[in-house]
Amino acid sequence: MASGGGRGEAAAWVPQEEGLREICGLLQQQMAPTADDKSAVWQKLEHYSQFPDFNNYLAFIFARAEGISVEVRQAAGLLLKNNLRSALKTMPPANQQYIKLELLPCVGAADKQIRSTAGTIISTFVQIGGVAEWPELLHALVKCLDSNDVNHMEGSMDALSKICEDVPQVLDSDISGLSERPINAFVPRFLQLFQSPHATLRKLALGSVNQYVMLMPTVLYASMDKYLQGLFLLANDPTPEVRKLVCAAFVQLIEVRSAVLEPHLRNVIEYMLVVNKDQDDEVALEACEFWSAYCEAEFPPESLREFLPRLLPILLSNMAYSDDDESIVEAEEDGSLPDREQDLKPRFHASRFHGSEDVEDEDDDIVNVWNLRKCSAAALDFLSNVFGDEILPTLMPIVQAKLSATGDEAWKDREAAVLAFGAIGEGCINGLYPHLSEIIAFLVPLLDDKYPLIRSISCWTLSRFSKYIVQGTAHHEGHDQFDKVLTGLLRRLLDDNKRVQEAACSAFATLEEEAAEELVPRLDVILQHLMCAFGKYQRRNLRIVYDALGTLADAVGGELNQPKYLEILMPPLITKWQQLSNSDKDLFPLLECFTSIAQALGTGFLQFAQPVYQRCISIIQTQQLAKADPISAGTPYDKEFIVCCLDLLSGLTEGLGPGIESLVSQSNLRDLLLQCCMDDAYDVRQSAFALLGDLARVCPAHLHPRLAEFLDISAKQLNLPKLKETVSVANNACWAIGELAIKVRKEMSPVVLTVVSALVLILQHPEGLNKSLIENTAITLGRLAWVCPELVSPHMEHFMQSWCIALSMIRDDIEKEDAFRGLCAMVRANPSGALNALVFMCKAIASWHEIRSEDLHNEVCQVLHGYKQMLKDGAWEQCMSALEPPVKDKLRKYQLQ
Repeated sequence: MASGGGRGEAAAWVPQEEGLREICGLLQQQMAPTADDKSAVWQKLEHYSQFPDFNNYLAFIFARAEGISVEVRQAAGLLLKNNLRSALKTMPPANQQYIKLELLPCVGAADKQIRSTAGTIISTFVQIGGVAEWPELLHALVKCLDSNDVNHMEGSMDALSKICEDVPQVLDSDISGLSERPINAFVPRFLQLFQSPHATLRKLALGSVNQYVMLMPTVLYASMDKYLQGLFLLANDPTPEVRKLVCAAFVQLIEVRSAVLEPHLRNVIEYMLVVNKDQDDEVALEACEFWSAYCEAEFPPESLREFLPRLLPILLSNMAYSDDDESIVEAEEDGSLPDREQDLKPRFHASRFHGSEDVEDEDDDIVNVWNLRKCSAAALDFLSNVFGDEILPTLMPIVQAKLSATGDEAWKDREAAVLAFGAIGEGCINGLYPHLSEIIAFLVPLLDDKYPLIRSISCWTLSRFSKYIVQGTAHHEGHDQFDKVLTGLLRRLLDDNKRVQEAACSAFATLEEEAAEELVPRLDVILQHLMCAFGKYQRRNLRIVYDALGTLADAVGGELNQPKYLEILMPPLITKWQQLSNSDKDLFPLLECFTSIAQALGTGFLQFAQPVYQRCISIIQTQQLAKADPISAGTPYDKEFIVCCLDLLSGLTEGLGPGIESLVSQSNLRDLLLQCCMDDAYDVRQSAFALLGDLARVCPAHLHPRLAEFLDISAKQLNLPKLKETVSVANNACWAIGELAIKVRKEMSPVVLTVVSALVLILQHPEGLNKSLIENTAITLGRLAWVCPELVSPHMEHFMQSWCIALSMIRDDIEKEDAFRGLCAMVRANPSGALNALVFMCKAIASWHEIRSEDLHNEVCQVLHGYKQMLKDGAWEQCMSALEPPVKDKLRKYQLQ
């Protein structure tokens, strides 16, 4: 079918010569490198695309326009592929059939580009419509694979490899009219092609099978031995791309099907050691991924232990910069040169979140391109966490030899050795700890090395030891060491090299987080250096200075609120604030920085607050207008401006407390905020509900005129069908309801039962929800019970057990006190409602370390004594006997004996 026949049925449609000429001409024009009027050409093509048979023309040009260049045919094919994405669903069946019939013969075309484009179009068809609608396709692809004609085989394999990559599950599913799943016919043929003399076929076949390791269809599982034999057969293939795919297969297998590799593990490790030194960097990189995957798969360490003396030197050798590494070129760049637009990575602001969030702190990566050097350092990091100090006897002599290498040509080895120290800084800390002062004493002078990349890696490696450097300040020598590291990093902040500036600033931010109050005596010198860097840096690194300033404010808090510090810190920031327009994205990191400073300074920020507050209101207004009408707003809509401004207003509210009232009363924040709470973007809503909760705490009167609307929209966030996808919004809305409840009390009545029923559902089905939402749900339920016990208590038997379990997980604080006031109020109103969950209530009470509020302590006492008197005939004793000894011990303070 694919060899040139099979077009008879489609003879009904014939292109018109004029249309054919016109479209070919446009495609030719569009490809011309000097075409100034590309948009005009594009508009004409768009115009043609309105005609129902335009895609037929493209298929005809692609498949068999005689005398037309391959480039024009390929352009027609790619345009057809793009059109299919939007047009296939509504395309008349006759046109679909015509295009399909024209495509199939192209699979075996003599020209490789035509074959490849045909494969891309076929894969697009399958992605959108599946294979059931095109029964001839699978037949044709099998026929081509079995044809022994290399062009047909390659064309078929090209199309199949794209389908396997884009929609592998399509071939591994039942299709009406077929006796078995398509993948059953293809896997044996793919495995057979591992032995093909043609490198392209070997590569495409192996790549296609690899796509199914995760899905593991029955046919592949049954052919596992043959697949593994094939991998070992291809292990030393002369084509680097094939060797790379062999490595990728082993990495995938160890990640998801480690059991099948177990019998072959020694051979696989031996192979990986060899290819980790492959001449081709991409092969070596893929092999290097194996070591991290091995560690993450939690294989027994002993299988790898004996290979460490061979593996560690390879990793260290690969950690040195290669001569053509782009970082070496970049590192020579002058710090005074402005950044190019492409150097400025997009940045994303994380919306404000109220509660205990489980976030992993990613190490700040020094550069952003993943390469063999990075992968080797990551593998060493993993190995150090698995084997700990065991690796030091093998590793340290190599590291020391590299560190002591002299001469200009050895700088890359010295740099790799410093990187190695950083990589093992966590996993081998026990073995390194006794020598830490020597290591740090060695690293500090390297901050002044003549090679910028040694200066930058020394910053990063020192930051990896921040925690221990700060711990050491408890004794005199450690204090000196901390000062040396601090002043060394501050010196590097003012380096002329952009790469070093970035590394120093990131390392300093890490040190700040650990050091906290240790920074206070040195605030003067720190601020002077940071503000000097602020004046010196180009745009990209300026973002990291903002981060370091924000981290400093978080670390030292109110200590920053002194005139001598504010005189250094604020004027340059305010100047920058005034220079940037309301639509400049460089405002984002500055807004974030101000948020931290406002929280740290508290009422000390009042002198700067008015213009900052006013501008936030103005930006939110402009952006809300831009969303509806960007032309009249004069700026395109970007929700991140709204999110950053809402978060800064939250920071101001938290910092100024009731002091923000005068600003709120003179603005339309209430109406803007309500609009933001209804926004369709979840991160806007997340920040809006955080601000709603903050305002509820300090100036609820200003929310009052629209209280019912705020409560209604907040309640709606709790029972969305896709709660798991917007869990952070629900979390903040839930918290805000609780904050409003304790301020407006009985005015909550109209929404109480709606909210309580949503909260109970969350507590009864906590699977997949985060810890913070469960905590806030329990607290808000308690606060509602406290303010409206007569409404909540009749329903308490439905939720007491799950509620008490959640309450017992919350740490002691004022919010937990509120929740327990609600518990006591409900029990007073409906004592029998808690009888079924009395054991759980006792456990919740026992979860307190200490109730600091005397009146709450007395209330809890009364509740317990009330039940003791209420339960007769040994029922109380029976309840007590169901409690574990530690719980009983905790309840003793309530004089129950």
